[in-house]
This record gives sequence, C-alpha cells and structure tokens, in this order.
Amino acid sequence: MLVKTEILTRIVNCGVVSIARTEDPNWIVEAAQAVKAGGIDVFEVTMSVPGALDVLRDLSKCCAADLLIGAGTVLDSETARAAILAGAEFIVTPSLNPEVITMALRYGKVVIPGAFTPTEILTAWEAGADFVKVFPARTLGPGYIQDVLAPLGQVLLLPTGGVTLENAADYIRAGAVGVGMTALLDKKLIAEGRYDVITRNAKRLKDSIRKVRV
Repeated sequence: MLVKTEILTRIVNCGVVSIARTEDPNWIVEAAQAVKAGGIDVFEVTMSVPGALDVLRDLSKCCAADLLIGAGTVLDSETARAAILAGAEFIVTPSLNPEVITMALRYGKVVIPGAFTPTEILTAWEAGADFVKVFPARTLGPGYIQDVLAPLGQVLLLPTGGVTLENAADYIRAGAVGVGMTALLDKKLIAEGRYDVITRNAKRLKDSIRKVRV
C-alpha cells in the first residue's frame, strides 16, 4: 500500500493523468500498459465506464506495481469509498463535493476535486484538496491558469478537459503541476489495435513536459 506522500510525488513527477472514459472497458488494461510503456504511469478510470469497479480491481491486480491507479467522475462519498476499496489510490471529481474530499482524506488517498472559478478553486483547496482539477479547461486555456496562480500560488492546479498532446506543455509552462487528459487514449488507434502509436505519443508528451520543466 502506498503512503500518501508517494502518491502525491508520483502524480507531480509524471505530470499527466491519462484518463479512460469509454463505453467499452475491454481495452483499458492494454491501453494502460501502453501509456505506461511511454512513461505515463498515472491512470484514471472514470466511474462512467461500465463495470468501473471491476476495471479498477483488474488494473490493481495486474498493474499496481508499475501504475498509479485512480478513479474519476466520482460524484459522491459512497462511490469514492467503493473505488478506494477496489484499488483507487486517488479520487477525481468533476465538481466540488466536500463529502468526497472528506472520504478520500479519511482513507489517506489523494483527492482532486473539480472547480472552475477562483472562488471554487480556493474553496476546494481549503477543504483539503491535494490538487484542484480546473475543469473544463478547454474554455479557459493556459492563460487562465497563470492568472489564477498570480494570487493563489499555493494551490496545485491540474487542468483537465480539452487538454491535447499539442497544448499540454503550455499548461505546465503556465504553472499547472500537471494535466488530465483523455487524448492519449485515441479511440481510433485503439480500435485499430495500434497500441505502439499510443506508446510513442505518451513518450512524445512526456518529453514535451520534461523540456518545459527544465
């Protein structure tokens, strides 16, 4: 079992949370292994995935030694607890729910609540968030991250929604500690079984973030 400081460090060091959001869970384990081979070792399964708890258990059995596994789209504390018991090391929400934060903290897990405005972001941070998921980032852009961090520099931001292979490094450059993205798990590539391309894309993304951080 990982201690919380290890979970935090791995998310920061990676800089990317690769998100699986799909109606077909059958490819998730192979896709997770593909992004891990490319250097992205933080992987989120959204609770909207059919049989999400079973997927979390499967990932925990086969990949927990090499992959940091979390649950996303968590809407209530009961779901947070179920995800943690299934193996999730971090909990991500699309919106601010203090009860989810409390539940994750109770189990010693990292919690990343969603927020949009500066008021929501600060409220989430003061409620105990480890990172704040700025969502949806698509309509805000990297400039928003920089603007928010000017007065709220103590908050660790993780923009999600609309983050791509091309703009992820821009968010890091603007001050984000990391990004959340579904773009790595390209559905066309998965349908064609081209997991090698997913691995190459993960490597390219990791390199782009590394260059910004130097």
